[in-house]
Amino acid sequence: MKLNRISVFSCLLALTFLPNLSSGQTSSSTRFDMEKDLLLVQMDCKTDVDDIHTAAALYTLMSQPDFQGVNYLPVAGTYGVQEGLYVSPNELLDVAFGKKWADADADRAKALKEVMKKAKKALNSGGDIWIAEAGQSDFSALLIQEIQKTMSQIKPSERIHVVQHSNWNEKVTSEEALAFVKATADYHKIPDGNAVGNGSPGFRTPGYTQWQTQLSDPKQLEVWQLAVKIGLEYNGVEGRYNNEAVAENGLDFSDLSEVCYILGLEEIKDTEEFFGRFAK
Repeated sequence: MKLNRISVFSCLLALTFLPNLSSGQTSSSTRFDMEKDLLLVQMDCKTDVDDIHTAAALYTLMSQPDFQGVNYLPVAGTYGVQEGLYVSPNELLDVAFGKKWADADADRAKALKEVMKKAKKALNSGGDIWIAEAGQSDFSALLIQEIQKTMSQIKPSERIHVVQHSNWNEKVTSEEALAFVKATADYHKIPDGNAVGNGSPGFRTPGYTQWQTQLSDPKQLEVWQLAVKIGLEYNGVEGRYNNEAVAENGLDFSDLSEVCYILGLEEIKDTEEFFGRFAK
């Protein structure tokens, strides 16, 4: 078949913009580069205890040989405008990550400064910023604004990728912050991690206690025992959200679905498969 000059040009143009289908790619045309990119896991910790379990699951995942090279930082207290009491993750985060986490609840300005230090280093080295919104986008808005102010050469729509899975999290983000983040960053809305079979891993599982026998590594076991203890201690207490999966001696680390998306692990089905693959 004879192609005219315009058709050939169109084909070449389409090929130029095809995504790079390297191993472990997410469904986005841009993927996480473990050699250069920064992963921020931003947890609101208010008022649901699910972020406590998410932090434990993040530790389990980052302990795997395949992900030990990931440049990441947990950030706690990145809540938006929702009401209710905080669920302090400090003890758990100290056990799991030492001092390598930022506390936006205690001092948001200080946490932003700490995150900016790592973000600048990654961006100046040619890396991108990936934000797993285990909560709301208010802190992300502050971060993007700071990057715009101090690194005007950076285009947030190309270098800052925000991943959100929850309609509720969007509703309790301030309207201005959510609109700003969606308009300026590369915003990805993925299926809800609370359900199984929708395209995201389903990590909310009532009655799941098998982790107690699946974990043999002393540090992983310590982290999960503490996470479950804190979850039961605060769940539904003093007006906090009553997470039924946790109340039924189960687990809820649904916000880890965003980290799985970023790292190309969307094929994981549920909590059982997560522990089957990563418990040690």
